[in-house]
Amino acid sequence: MFTGIITAVGRIVEVRDLGASSAHGKQLVIETPAAYLDDVEPGDSIALNGACMTATQVDAAGRRFVIDISAESLARTSALDRPGPVNLEKALRAHDRLGGHIVSGHVDGIGEVTQFAPIGESWELRILAPKELAKYLAYKGSITVNGVSLTVNRVGDLAAGCEISINLIPHTVQNTALHALATGARVNLEIDLIARYVERMLSATTT
Repeated sequence: MFTGIITAVGRIVEVRDLGASSAHGKQLVIETPAAYLDDVEPGDSIALNGACMTATQVDAAGRRFVIDISAESLARTSALDRPGPVNLEKALRAHDRLGGHIVSGHVDGIGEVTQFAPIGESWELRILAPKELAKYLAYKGSITVNGVSLTVNRVGDLAAGCEISINLIPHTVQNTALHALATGARVNLEIDLIARYVERMLSATTT
């Protein structure tokens, strides 16, 4: 379980094939800031761009850890198959503050950035979400974008999907990998867990 509050920005520095075909996954080597791995052990969960992964090897002194990602996970996420910056969040502890919202670390869909531009001191991020996620997106509701807990400011239903607008304060831009986004970039989306259960309760039939 996570909160969507990013604890560090890391970087995928190496991608290794786990097999010769597309049915095989990848092994990723991730570099972290100094001391980030001091309390991490093999088997611990760390979210990469919002996708929950298991650290299989940890080298705290070398500031690196290793994860294995399956072909299934690669097919359902974005930007975890190549070197580059990633948002990192360690799993929530029972005594931690819940600063964002309840995040499971399971990606529900891939969105596309339609605009990322400065407005005043902040930035506007617009994302076209898949049509099947539209019913979970609401004004002032929560959405996780590449692992970052964010608030939806506007929602627009379009023929191609559902476009949401999000305001990013300078702190969020400076302290996450979202600053590297550009129009056309693909992002991992996780809808609010409560919205998922509400939809199920409303759609379930009783006998």
